[in-house]
Amino acid sequence: MHALELSLTLTRPAFKLAVDLRLPAHGVTVLFGPSGSGKTTLLRCVAGLERATGRIAIGDTLWQDDKRAHFTPTWQRAVGFVFQEASLFEHMNVQANLNYGIKRDGQTGGQAALQAAIELLGIGPLLKRTTDNLSGGERQRVAIARALAMQPRILLLDEPLASLDQAKRQDILPWLERLHRELRIPVLYVTHAMDELARLGDHVVLLEDGRVQAHGSVAQVLSNADIATSLGALAGAMLAGMVCEDNAQFHLTRIDVGNASLWLRSQNLHIGSTVRLHIHANDVSLSLAEPTNSSIQNCIPGTITGITSDTHPAHAIVTIGHGEQRLLSRVTQRAVAALHLQVGSPVWCQIKAVALAGR
Repeated sequence: MHALELSLTLTRPAFKLAVDLRLPAHGVTVLFGPSGSGKTTLLRCVAGLERATGRIAIGDTLWQDDKRAHFTPTWQRAVGFVFQEASLFEHMNVQANLNYGIKRDGQTGGQAALQAAIELLGIGPLLKRTTDNLSGGERQRVAIARALAMQPRILLLDEPLASLDQAKRQDILPWLERLHRELRIPVLYVTHAMDELARLGDHVVLLEDGRVQAHGSVAQVLSNADIATSLGALAGAMLAGMVCEDNAQFHLTRIDVGNASLWLRSQNLHIGSTVRLHIHANDVSLSLAEPTNSSIQNCIPGTITGITSDTHPAHAIVTIGHGEQRLLSRVTQRAVAALHLQVGSPVWCQIKAVALAGR
């Protein structure tokens, strides 16, 4: 089932938005791309804040169809929208801000939805605070709870972490991960930050100059070598693994990926839980034999499935298969020639750094 159908065109001075998408009925779809690529414009079209030409439908509900001269105004669309700035009422405390949302919405079940949002985002201790006594991350959690209390069909998040410094971003990301795990409505999430895409996304739409360059599951899109060349230093693949050991002596956690194991800094993960790992192509080197006596202790065997020229003629992107999963390695063309790398060659991937991307 598709939750959202988007077939839209809109001409802007810097670009022309032109999309034709069928997006999933669940999970987080990330609209990803550089500034000016049309991410926020597309989000605003879904909310009805921008008037593009075309069709928008969510499930069996039609919000726009220009062929039928149909357009549902913003106030009649069941959307929750959270902007870069939380936009809370400064003269109200947190509880009053939240109550305002459900009073304005007027739907039955508002109090129950509000209480569920308060628990989901852990803002119970903040309810009596005034908004000027909230951190940036706390303000965004309150804004998201207010949007969810209105019982939307879809949640729209427009770069909710963009105005936060690195420390505050790290504070709110675990709450967004919980939202990702437990929310039962689809989410459209705008960002140009790779760590947010890797940690929160299930599906990704890669936009550039208003057009869709690729879309699909995050793992599928990020492991595409042609896409990797356009992402530059951000290029990397996503691996799924299981937490199998926590080593107290060295403060490391062991993640099993296929028939290989990776170690990363202890993350207080539950043994047996599944996680996603994001591995940058720049952090993967290749060896024809199993490495020994090396400080790089994360190694995965695999088989080369593709070699793609990078944007700079000195480099290549090598795709390596490990079971059903894929890694990417950015190496020099000189290394490709010296090692006689080709499709079908068995190799060992030495991984210099592993980032926990999601739980």
